[in-house]
Amino acid sequence: MSRIGKKPVALPKGVTASVEGRTVKVKGPKGELKVTLVAEVDASVGADGVTLTPRKDMERAAAMWGLSRSLVNNLVVGVTAGFTSKLEIQGVGYRAAVQGKNLNLQLGFSHDVAYPIPAGIAITAEKPTMLTITGIDKQLVGQVAAEIRSYRPPEPYKGKGVRYVGEYVRRKEGKKK
Repeated sequence: MSRIGKKPVALPKGVTASVEGRTVKVKGPKGELKVTLVAEVDASVGADGVTLTPRKDMERAAAMWGLSRSLVNNLVVGVTAGFTSKLEIQGVGYRAAVQGKNLNLQLGFSHDVAYPIPAGIAITAEKPTMLTITGIDKQLVGQVAAEIRSYRPPEPYKGKGVRYVGEYVRRKEGKKK
């Protein structure tokens, strides 16, 4: 049995949830999000919040129970507080700037990389080497951060590239003479 799935998702003040079939919609001060649950899990809204229960006594139902509860909890956290991801850029001449609806990255290529900022995401460049990605959808925030990082992942010899704040990059020793 899932320990996470047993706990109902609490709804703070100003947040409403509704269940239509397999779709759970959550509306809050920052916006509205929805998720479609798998067929093995049922959801219901009660006085204590959104409660999820497995439909059948199957292994897949037990596995999806905790996942579904986490997805619904991410919706509630997203519409109340939102999610942020921070990236830092290291390397001589590497920098980023937000220009309109594009993120302009200079990462040591012969050309600048223009990354179009998706809807629902806000990117700010506090310094030319620090990016903050914010939004209400946890999956989208993580996806955008991963895509920006994939343009120039940190390399192990000099440590140059785009990395998450606090990410440890294992450094290797260079060539010896």
